Amino acid sequence: MPSDPNVSRLRTLRIGSGLTSSELAEILGMCTASAFRRHERSKCIPNLLTALGYEAVFGVPISELFPGLYRTVKTGVEERLAKMEQELHQGTAKGRDSARVAVKLEFFCTRRGAGDTDLYQ
Repeated sequence: MPSDPNVSRLRTLRIGSGLTSSELAEILGMCTASAFRRHERSKCIPNLLTALGYEAVFGVPISELFPGLYRTVKTGVEERLAKMEQELHQGTAKGRDSARVAVKLEFFCTRRGAGDTDLYQ
C-alpha cells in the first residue's frame, strides 16, 4: 500500500500481478498504456467504466483503489447531506410535501443507524 493515502493503489496491485501497464490497458480496452500510467500516478481521474474495470481486474473496491479521491468525495457528500437534513428539520411542510419530507427524514435516520457513525463530522 502506498505511504501517501491520496495515491492510487494501482501501481502496487499491477506490480503484484506481474502485468505491464500495456497489458492492463489492453485488458481494460484502453487506447494506450499512458492513460493507465496517469491513473496509476494519480495524475488524472479514470472514468467510471475504467474504474469499474480496475475493480474487476484486481478485486478491490474503487474506494480502496483511490482512497484519497474517495475521501474527498465522501466528505463533500456528507457535508451536503448534513445541510439538507438541517434544512428539512427547520422547514415547515404541509400536505403532500410533509409526506415527502417525512420520507427524506426517515432516510437520514436509517442511514445514520446503518453504521455510518462518521456522518456529518
